[in-house]
Amino acid sequence: MKKIFDEVSEKCSEITTKRYSTSFSLGIKLLDKNIHKPIYSIYGFVRVADEIVDSFHDYNKKELLQQFRNETQEAIKNKISLNPILNSFQNVVNQFNIEWEHIEHFLNSMENDLDKKEHDEKSYKLYIKGSAEAVGLMCLRVFCNNDFKLYDELKEYAISLGSVFQKVNFIRDISADYHHLKRVYFPNLEIENFNEEEKSKIENDIQKEFEAALIGIKKLPKSSKKGVFLAYSYYYSLFKKIKKTPANKVMTERLRVPDFIKLLILLKVELKSLLNII
Repeated sequence: MKKIFDEVSEKCSEITTKRYSTSFSLGIKLLDKNIHKPIYSIYGFVRVADEIVDSFHDYNKKELLQQFRNETQEAIKNKISLNPILNSFQNVVNQFNIEWEHIEHFLNSMENDLDKKEHDEKSYKLYIKGSAEAVGLMCLRVFCNNDFKLYDELKEYAISLGSVFQKVNFIRDISADYHHLKRVYFPNLEIENFNEEEKSKIENDIQKEFEAALIGIKKLPKSSKKGVFLAYSYYYSLFKKIKKTPANKVMTERLRVPDFIKLLILLKVELKSLLNII
């Protein structure tokens, strides 16, 4: 029975999510149980594509990514794939009417990582549109559960949230991206001259998007609001730590939020949810 294979496929996506991202996994736990599996499935898909371009250095990444793109299209069209990650993903795409354009934009950004090492303002915005904003819109389709009016109302906020998560990742990983992957994502940035002024410009842009995203989170259905707010709170805590850290130190180490702080954030989010003040 395909039902068993679908369950195995969903489990593969869940394992992938938990193995690669503890913070994201905790956020999913605070979502209603009926949307755990769809979000695991989206993250599993995104994670595999990201690993192709960032980790599979001994293989032909371009061929692998093209194969992954072709198999994704076939899976969605045929409503089945022998690749468990793609099988669980196509179920979500078909169930929640996720547009192909979001998937294509995401895969285009992953392909961009294979060759492009520096960005101008135009290519930077295009990259974020695919790598982060598109993923936020995929998740929003699930959160809105085919309520198309609500989706349209929250779309711009989801774009801001996806974008701000990506930008925080960029500045957190600025050293590793440059030294290990030879990438500089921020537009027209001379990485060797990264200083407090450049850092402050990036942080001001990020702060504005955090503020915009929070407005949308407060409008989310109850089933997803708490989990998304937890992810938002984790990232905002990391952002505050980055702001307090000198530019030269950001360039030499990867900052993170300690586990005990994450626990405190979790407790605060639970309390705010109980008091209905999210």
